[in-house]
Amino acid sequence: MNPITTASTSPPRLDDPSVYGPQGRSPWLDVDWRKHQRWVILDGQPVNVIELGEGPPLVFVHGLIERWTHWVEQLSTFASSHRVIAMDLPGFGHSPMPEEKISVSLYARIIEKLLETLEISAAAFVGHSMGGFTSVELAINFPERVERLALVSPAGLSTYNNARDLRVVAQMRRFRRIVDPYHARVATHADLFARRPRLRLLEPTTHIVARHSDRLPAPFVAELVRGLGAPGYIEGMEANFNYDYRDRLGEIACPTLIVWGDRDRVVSAKDADLYEQLIPNSRKVIFGDTGHLAMIERPARFNALLEEFLSE
Repeated sequence: MNPITTASTSPPRLDDPSVYGPQGRSPWLDVDWRKHQRWVILDGQPVNVIELGEGPPLVFVHGLIERWTHWVEQLSTFASSHRVIAMDLPGFGHSPMPEEKISVSLYARIIEKLLETLEISAAAFVGHSMGGFTSVELAINFPERVERLALVSPAGLSTYNNARDLRVVAQMRRFRRIVDPYHARVATHADLFARRPRLRLLEPTTHIVARHSDRLPAPFVAELVRGLGAPGYIEGMEANFNYDYRDRLGEIACPTLIVWGDRDRVVSAKDADLYEQLIPNSRKVIFGDTGHLAMIERPARFNALLEEFLSE
């Protein structure tokens, strides 16, 4: 028998670098998410919240140009053992822009108020990029609220006051009358972009955030593209680049897991070393041949790692 054929019929190992993206039919495709969605009023403003499952609370916080949907591979998996919660941060997804200027500290306060409203005293948190930045801020300012902290390519270190990034924001603000309509048009046709490989090439965002965007399922690519239309996009970028908390990372008291893709083109994987040095009781795990979206690019491996971390 052909050895290649034999290998292809065996289930892939979680640590196999060739296992990229979801394998087979994902459980989240069979979830009626509308049954788990509700609006929560925080400081007089509606926030879109997804909640399902029972058990210890586990909160997922999305990053820039993202929505709660970026966690469907995790929500559908961990709902069998946890009370899983995700939200659209104000200015992203279906949550309207906040009255107050977007900032990392504002988002941390909003999440703390969400916990209070949901009558959750403390939870484990998983944050990606800007969501990781926000989750760290929450752990520093409200340590009693955070039992465990998992960070996926968090912003906050090399992104602070980065000259190149600040120039990008300045250019986007300068040409906002052009940029916003373009992003809105692309977001409106996200499904079309995602289904057609040639159109994917016209929108560079997916290639920047994912190592192999051509190997990701169309629904995920559509979500990446759809996030470009978020009204809080530019303000969120500014919030990431203008806030410094490096000197306070030593205050984090909970166990912390740091996950990064070695091919991250958004936030340098070198930051993983520094986060591990500055946060007590932390450890890092680097995924090979992976970009900025470890939880989407390597969902089985990421979920296994997160489950192990939560059970320690």
